[in-house]
Amino acid sequence: MTAETTGHLEGTPLIKPSSTDHPLYDSVVEACRSVYDPEIPVNIYDLGLVYTVEIDAENAVNVIMTLTAPGCPVAGEMPGWVAEAIEPIAGVKQVDVDLTWDPPWGMDMMSDEARLELGFM
Repeated sequence: MTAETTGHLEGTPLIKPSSTDHPLYDSVVEACRSVYDPEIPVNIYDLGLVYTVEIDAENAVNVIMTLTAPGCPVAGEMPGWVAEAIEPIAGVKQVDVDLTWDPPWGMDMMSDEARLELGFM
């Protein structure tokens, strides 16, 4: 495959980096950890469904996430659940949650805690 067919340049990360140094980052991650896929007893952050948490200078939060499968029954609702979890955080100006299917989610994206909880370790 070439960069033209994959849409990615070699060496470019598949997942946009998060704003880990922003003061609100940890609070946003904790809010994401309060959201669960109804079919899996692990939060969406530890499942690896949250790809990027981007927070700008005005404290607007943009979350890029995926789902375990495109046919997920809560695909239309999950972004709203994530936004509702983040919006009450003091200082957050606005929240946008975008779904992506690239790269596709895989079990290797789960945290060790999630693997342990689901019996994969």
